[in-house]
Amino acid sequence: MADGRGLIGAPRDPAASAAEALAGALREQRPRIVAALIRATGEWELAEDCAQDAAERALLAWERDGVPANPAAWLMTVARRRAVDVLRRGGREAEILARIAAMPAPGPPAEDGELDDRLRLLLACAHPDLPLQDQVALTLKAVGGLSVREIAALLLVPEGTLGKRLQRARERIRREDLRLQAPPPEQIAPRAAAVLGVVFLIFTHGYGATGEDGPREPPAREAIELSRLVSAVLPDHGEAQALRALLTLTHARSPARRDGAGDLVPLEEQDRGRWDRALIAEGLQALAAARRAPDSRDGEVGPYRAQAEIAARHARAASVAQTDWDGIVTWYDALYAAGGSPAVAVNRAVAIGQRDGPRAGLAALAAAREDPRAGQVPEVTAIEADLLRRAGDVPAAIAAHRRALQATPGAAARRHLQRRLAELEEQTPPAP
Repeated sequence: MADGRGLIGAPRDPAASAAEALAGALREQRPRIVAALIRATGEWELAEDCAQDAAERALLAWERDGVPANPAAWLMTVARRRAVDVLRRGGREAEILARIAAMPAPGPPAEDGELDDRLRLLLACAHPDLPLQDQVALTLKAVGGLSVREIAALLLVPEGTLGKRLQRARERIRREDLRLQAPPPEQIAPRAAAVLGVVFLIFTHGYGATGEDGPREPPAREAIELSRLVSAVLPDHGEAQALRALLTLTHARSPARRDGAGDLVPLEEQDRGRWDRALIAEGLQALAAARRAPDSRDGEVGPYRAQAEIAARHARAASVAQTDWDGIVTWYDALYAAGGSPAVAVNRAVAIGQRDGPRAGLAALAAAREDPRAGQVPEVTAIEADLLRRAGDVPAAIAAHRRALQATPGAAARRHLQRRLAELEEQTPPAP
């Protein structure tokens, strides 16, 4: 019940309401809060810890008292107070405490010509004096808000190694006074490769999740927003525009990727009417800008442009049968020639299977698996199983689905494989 203190009316489920409000506030404001605290204190770890502490306190307080009218301001106030407490206990200088006290509440997005705090933080993490691997880890922690465990899993490194990497980066920032500040315009473009790579990783962490709860919406949405900020600052940078296109075109399919029970829906079975048409329009517009960019006119295109071209062909198609698979294979060829990733080769085999038939896809997949790294692609066995199913080789498809079940960790993906396996087993006559 509203009580005049600026609270939203009492929800029927206070815990769910508080969690939803907190997720929204953190998605929009966490990077800004962290950036403001770093700018005031120069302490990266302190800023991250205080933002996390504010989030934990919010969940308890908002369940008990209701969601405040301005959740972002509430978080900033609590994080600021926590920073002041920590610094006072450590006997820190009054000047820093005064800067914290003068910090404004989170406001509207930056005006034209002024760097958004999230972009400012992103560019600071991509400082050229830091090794690339430290830039990536620091950005995923400070901007993406991922835990050390999540970052370690995403980067395929031990958790202890990742923790040391973050500590090393923070110590160097402190030692060399690499303060959070907006670089001059001429220094933004040289940081673009690292910035774009980290934004893509943040998106992958969210969109590529295959756990019980499905895609992690906040990281994916945050990555899309960051790609918008970067593309606005670098309007003539082809890969910056292409990354925005790739993320929006890919995320547009999210509403149809799972059914009401949360289970995976294959591309050929998705209801394309549920795809987000506004995101598709934005993605196609960004792709057009990438094609016009000066660094895309010499025939040399980067990996985000190639992937965006593939995503665009899916987005425009009314069905799997009407998809431009020839164009998709061509762009996978270019992508593989540029980087040689086994994941690209595996996905190219899928496209060949759609263009030329499942037997051709199996041949392409066999060629891709000659690379020992193909075993690192978690979907490779499931892809083989599906190609065998489509080829009508029921006994081999059953065996492949069983192998895929052993190799697939995600619960939703496993349920999909189990359904396919049950369908195949129904086609097999019982032994005499």
